[in-house]
Amino acid sequence: MSPSMSVKRETINFHELNVQEEIMAAEVHAGLCRQQKSLPPKFFYDKRGSELFDSITNLPEYYPTRVEVGLLRQHMQEMAELLGMNSFLLELGSGSSIKIRLLLEAIRPEVYAPMDISREHLIASANSLAIDYPWLNIHAACVDYSRPWDIPDFGPGRYNAFFPGSSVGNFEPTSALQLLKQVRRLVGSDGGLLIGVDLKKDVSILEKAYNDAQGVTADFNLNMLAHINRSLDADFIRANFAHKAVYNARLGRIEMHLECSKDHSVHINGNVYTFVSGETIHTENSYKYSVDGFHALAAKADFTPARVWVDEEELFSIHYLKAL
Repeated sequence: MSPSMSVKRETINFHELNVQEEIMAAEVHAGLCRQQKSLPPKFFYDKRGSELFDSITNLPEYYPTRVEVGLLRQHMQEMAELLGMNSFLLELGSGSSIKIRLLLEAIRPEVYAPMDISREHLIASANSLAIDYPWLNIHAACVDYSRPWDIPDFGPGRYNAFFPGSSVGNFEPTSALQLLKQVRRLVGSDGGLLIGVDLKKDVSILEKAYNDAQGVTADFNLNMLAHINRSLDADFIRANFAHKAVYNARLGRIEMHLECSKDHSVHINGNVYTFVSGETIHTENSYKYSVDGFHALAAKADFTPARVWVDEEELFSIHYLKAL
């Protein structure tokens, strides 16, 4: 844990929890040794990747952010009543977007703990919030929440978690369940979880959202290679790969891949990985749920649905889950 950081006249507390270069190297090696090569989607999020994702959320094809913000604006009073005033608010996959600002203004939490794997983006976001909300007690945590993790003990009080953007869909169902169980342990028996979940819908809408006309999602996908090059002294060549996103109807998920365009080799930490033209690196899944299907998953983590909000077109949902 690092010492507190001064932010102009305000202060945030910064904690480095479980993000290690050795972990990245091991996970990259394991993924590239599989028959279907894969890389964890958390490696999208260096500073550049986080900036590109912010750009994706403003694209006309990318409905989730627009619809989720609309639901938050429309139902914020009801959400605030369920969350309660002056609680401890934990945000997974934090940012400085309008989403968290709406919540902060509505419930004025005693402590706000943003958590993100992208260190520079997290610090910038926490800086911005500390300046705009001088009354807010911020504990920013650089954390890989796909692995076991914990947060500082803020003392007695009611804990709520906020997990926007349907990021839960990036986890395999078994891993999503483990994450929900981890959140349930953190918020305790009196706590809850406000979570955004993307819904099943027409395939054409889904595939357009992940193959935007401006190519921003392609840049986001390919930027993972630059992140690995920089972090692990690898020698991926971006031009050897192309972005590919398709809907897997059998598994109910969008899949993002990097498709190899020529035979070549990549060197990382003394290891050599061979690629042949046409094969892919699987970089992300985005599972889509029905409302009932997500509630069934949440129940296995000892959460019960207290309220769900869905837009008129049934594109997206926000759930408030109470801990059992």
